[in-house]
Amino acid sequence: MAGTLVIGFVFVDIKGFAAGDYNPRGRNLGEVRFIHGGVSRNVAENIANTGMPVSFASLTEDSALGNDVKKRLWAHGCDTTYMKTVDAGGIGTWMVILDEHGDVAGQISSPPDTAALEQLIREQGEEMIAACDNIILELDTSEALDEMVLALAKKHGKPVYTVVGNMSIILSRPEFVSALDCFVCNEIEAGRIFGKDLTQTSPEDMLALLKARIAKVGCRAMVITMGERGSVYYEQDTELGGITPAIPTKLVDSTGAGDAFLSGTVMGLSRGFALSRAVEVGTALASATIQTEESCAAPNPHFWEQFSN
Repeated sequence: MAGTLVIGFVFVDIKGFAAGDYNPRGRNLGEVRFIHGGVSRNVAENIANTGMPVSFASLTEDSALGNDVKKRLWAHGCDTTYMKTVDAGGIGTWMVILDEHGDVAGQISSPPDTAALEQLIREQGEEMIAACDNIILELDTSEALDEMVLALAKKHGKPVYTVVGNMSIILSRPEFVSALDCFVCNEIEAGRIFGKDLTQTSPEDMLALLKARIAKVGCRAMVITMGERGSVYYEQDTELGGITPAIPTKLVDSTGAGDAFLSGTVMGLSRGFALSRAVEVGTALASATIQTEESCAAPNPHFWEQFSN
């Protein structure tokens, strides 16, 4: 199947929504929900929800929950041919608390087993990567998996983008980042790469820093998201960069915004948009996502009409 190939994992998001002012040391009344999640799964669903072709190489489990995850993706239009069913350890768990404003107040993650996904790539990676147009890889999972995917992508000339996780592999193997066509991260993650706290940096200063440091990062293009302050981007080949403002949006749940932004940006690039326009796509999809209690924006067959001009 041509289109985007997403390689990563499924998580179950256990979300706690505070009903009033959140007290991190006390008992808080509210609502607890179980939601299909995982950054890669979210990205795959986001792409499918806009009508773009996407396939998901991942793991699931032979259980009611595992089967439901796969069924939902398929129903949204995602090709699930490369989702491998395992007995146990195929699905991770992410627990998050949202405060009264919908912002993340705390989180704990229990990752799935990576060995089965590594085996899937060894057995079928050649055919799935040869067939796709571009790849979104969950880079912070397994160095062995990353090495296989990046080598196959280079062999077949396929652009690679990444879902940023805990940054452990990205920081220890910076050459992986240099293999990416565009590196999308948030200001906290950029600060870890650049070795300084960037959380209070203005978009103008962030753009200047990005222009000065991108050559050391090694990737062709980079985008840094800054929450309600928007995002900045810079492309080495064209020496073009800029600031994209955020879209004023009523916040319901901030989780999944970064996944949606990445999804939209990659989709824009895959449609031949300039990086500046692709970032606008990511901004629009992130805005739609934070207006819902899900980790993805709702299916929207008319999504691309706003970018027709």
